[in-house]
Amino acid sequence: MKDRLKVVLDTNVLLVSISSKSKYHWIFDFLIHDKFDLFITNEILNEYDEVISRYYDNSVSRNIINTLLILPNVFKTDVYFNWNLIPNDFDDNKFVDCVISSNSHLLVTNDKHFQVLNSVDFPKVKVAGVDEFEKLLNRE
Repeated sequence: MKDRLKVVLDTNVLLVSISSKSKYHWIFDFLIHDKFDLFITNEILNEYDEVISRYYDNSVSRNIINTLLILPNVFKTDVYFNWNLIPNDFDDNKFVDCVISSNSHLLVTNDKHFQVLNSVDFPKVKVAGVDEFEKLLNRE
């Protein structure tokens, strides 16, 4: 049996995937239809909620968060060590730490702050943009 793709989604990737009118809605649709495993922490959930609430009604944000909490392919993980690998945007470290703690295959983001991870030998964190993520999912 092949390993399922285990990912952490940067907030902006989740945000642009919510609307059914978005060209990135396939990400949310694939998540809902159990095409990959998503790993989150409480800190990531709080950021998702905060950012989604800026662009949508609070009820939309609550519904998204509640959906994430009940999906069988969304897993909460605990972070016991902070690696602090992103110096230019300290707040982004929560996603890197989640990838490492959950042993996820990749972090999906289009944020340039994460490019610094390409020069980090240990721990190795694979970063994929949305287009690369789509290619990986379509191969399965």
